Amino acid sequence: MKEMRTEDAVGQILCHDLTQIIRGVTKDARFRKGHVIQPQDIPVLLSMGKDHIFVWENNDSMLHENEAAEILRQLCQNEYMTPSEPKEGKIELSATVDGIFQVDESRFDAVNELDDVTIATLPQNMPVKAGQKLAGMRVIPLAIAKEKMEQVRKKAGDKPLLRLRPYRQNLKVGVVTTGNEVFLGRIEDAFTPVIESKLNAFGLAINEHRLSDDAIGHTQRHIEELIGMGMDMVICTGGMSVDPDDRTPAAIRAAGAQIVTYGAPTLPGAMFLLGYVAKGDKEIPVMGLPGCVMYAGRTIFDLVLPRIITGEKLTRKEIRHFGIGGLCMNCKVCHYPACGFQH
Repeated sequence: MKEMRTEDAVGQILCHDLTQIIRGVTKDARFRKGHVIQPQDIPVLLSMGKDHIFVWENNDSMLHENEAAEILRQLCQNEYMTPSEPKEGKIELSATVDGIFQVDESRFDAVNELDDVTIATLPQNMPVKAGQKLAGMRVIPLAIAKEKMEQVRKKAGDKPLLRLRPYRQNLKVGVVTTGNEVFLGRIEDAFTPVIESKLNAFGLAINEHRLSDDAIGHTQRHIEELIGMGMDMVICTGGMSVDPDDRTPAAIRAAGAQIVTYGAPTLPGAMFLLGYVAKGDKEIPVMGLPGCVMYAGRTIFDLVLPRIITGEKLTRKEIRHFGIGGLCMNCKVCHYPACGFQH
């Protein structure tokens, strides 16, 4: 490309989109890449502050910004994503299904560390809806060396940088409500409706529900029963603290769960437990939820549940990483998941 005085550019091919901003009226491309500049365009361009413009000239060693953005799109896009048309040198990706958005951080950072290349995404592990924007990508200059884009390809590797895990449908969920106070009818069960509401948000329901007193063996038996009935996950509520009568963690262990973590660096939700029970070729997640899930707007359960629904098996390291951003700000108006309390 080459720079020209706008008044001398009639008949030249514009090599990039030019945006016109009229406050309160428009902010959009007034002239598109490839437009052949006409005499009547000159006053408009000048009114846009374009005394000089870039016009296209062939150069086999360079790529236009739209072509470079297309390469970035190819390196990023995965299943369940759809791209926009290039606009002003930028391409965006949007979700085609509800699910959890994820980024391969090490490869992604390696690409973004290169000069003149930019890819911006939603936060890691953010729950998204179909149609929601996931990422935008572009290069900084109007034309970039082909050699630089080859460096980008090498840094990115042969797998997409982005991933969208769709929520699984028709999962069977079993809930065990523990505690003598509920089992003996001393108080009403206020925990189960909260769990049901959170499951409903993902199109799921409580398929089987059991009440248990504080006896470890009784809670263990209910967990084993629900797994035997084909539940895809089991959620235990209550009995998760260090008090003498809080014995749910021991019951989950006795039911054969391999414990991923008992405790999480999140507030609310520090006494959360996650384990998996092997059944045939499946591993059934079993969660122990602390009392805060019953009354707090957002807790560790909101971070873990969507990822469990996608079928992802969480590791201790991943849960321990929740600590950065794991402090809920208790905002008067909750903006979750568009806030720091998500991963």
